[in-house]
Amino acid sequence: MKKILIIADGNTASRFLSRVASSDTTDNRYYVVYYHDKTLPETKVERFVYYKFDPTSFSKLSTLLESEDFHQCMIALANKTDLESTYENIRKVDLEIQISLIDKWNLSFNDPNLTILDLHDSISNLFSNYLPDLPLFAQNLGLGIGEIMEFKIPSGSPYIYRHVRSIDQKRWRIAAIFREHKLLLPTPKTMLLPNDALLVVGNPNVLKGVYKSVKREFGQFPVPFGENIYCYIDMKNMSEEEIEILSNDAMLLHSKLNSKKLIFKIVNSKFSKVLDKMKSYASSNMLVEFDFHQKNSKEIIINDIDRHYIGLFVTTQRFLSDNFNLLYELKLPIFKVSNSGFYKIKEMVFLGSDSKKAEKFSSIIFDISSQLKVCIALFDVDLQKNEENEKIISHFQNLGKIFEKRVKVIKTVENPIMDLSSRDDFIQFVIFEKKMLSSKFTSYFSTDVEKQYFRFANNYQLFVPSEL
Repeated sequence: MKKILIIADGNTASRFLSRVASSDTTDNRYYVVYYHDKTLPETKVERFVYYKFDPTSFSKLSTLLESEDFHQCMIALANKTDLESTYENIRKVDLEIQISLIDKWNLSFNDPNLTILDLHDSISNLFSNYLPDLPLFAQNLGLGIGEIMEFKIPSGSPYIYRHVRSIDQKRWRIAAIFREHKLLLPTPKTMLLPNDALLVVGNPNVLKGVYKSVKREFGQFPVPFGENIYCYIDMKNMSEEEIEILSNDAMLLHSKLNSKKLIFKIVNSKFSKVLDKMKSYASSNMLVEFDFHQKNSKEIIINDIDRHYIGLFVTTQRFLSDNFNLLYELKLPIFKVSNSGFYKIKEMVFLGSDSKKAEKFSSIIFDISSQLKVCIALFDVDLQKNEENEKIISHFQNLGKIFEKRVKVIKTVENPIMDLSSRDDFIQFVIFEKKMLSSKFTSYFSTDVEKQYFRFANNYQLFVPSEL
């Protein structure tokens, strides 16, 4: 049994005593020193012992402190002078006892065994919880620094209709779900629904990022990867035709996506009509930069990625093939252009076979296809019909109904690669994984459809890093 000393006066102290009396479930014993009878709770509790005297009286307070072995002292007084005198009286008797006090006056004490609760700060924090679209932070649980948070999932969130298993939870966890006034303890198979309230725990800085990600709605790409589009042009190693196609498609993408700026980086520049044309692109939302220092491409690109907050890298098939490892290391979406013409694009095709990955990347697929105004195409292959494939199709169709976005399911008995080989009117969405760095020769004979990305070298492709 712990003995707690409470020194109380005023409305705040009265409410505090009433709450302790009604909610305490421990075997603690409370010794209450008070001035006025109205401070005491209406309900009499056996665990409360009352002393009516002035705590600023050192003789009276020291007698009580010396007669009992108190575990902790709580001070809630309405008068600043009384609070300071009471605190000093306690410290004259005991330097080690843990003291907690309510502060309305911005008091300052150099005391490692003292906890000060700033009343005005606490009220403002509590009041801010009633603002819409702000997360709730646990004030009196854990470390109290934002490592416990609660927020709702909006209907337009990329997290809806995803299973918990499909969500990367590094340095954070979904601890509980509140749905229709019920508490759910999530399992890997639990699906998140619109208006679910999530109780999450983890690193406070990580949780802030999670909150932004959950609240983000479609139409934001290239966010969360970055804000700007980057186009690297090497005039020595690219033909004028390649540069024309690359720059035109980059500008088309920039006009359709929610990017802030399109950045052209030109290296090995040489006098030509295409160079003059590139210079003319400079404007408020397009930046044309030149590099005259003969640095290697890796050094230039990595420096620009950090400097310009790049969210999408636009390149050619030849540059992709020659710099595949470098582009993988960037951990950025890579859009590879094609000679077939951007105007032909009608669909974004996803050939993944893992439902967990499909759920993880579905929000990005919907986001990009919505901005480009193309439909999403999935393949329902009869010869390979399995539970995973059905889960992928069901997940995309559910999201399609919510966001009024067409999801086209193509039924076929053939390998989708064979079905697509003669077409040039789609963008292939590719999850950029480390396994794709293996040689094309071994990938050619692989049954893993994601390793077969190189079969669509003549098509538009969007490579999105597997680690979001």
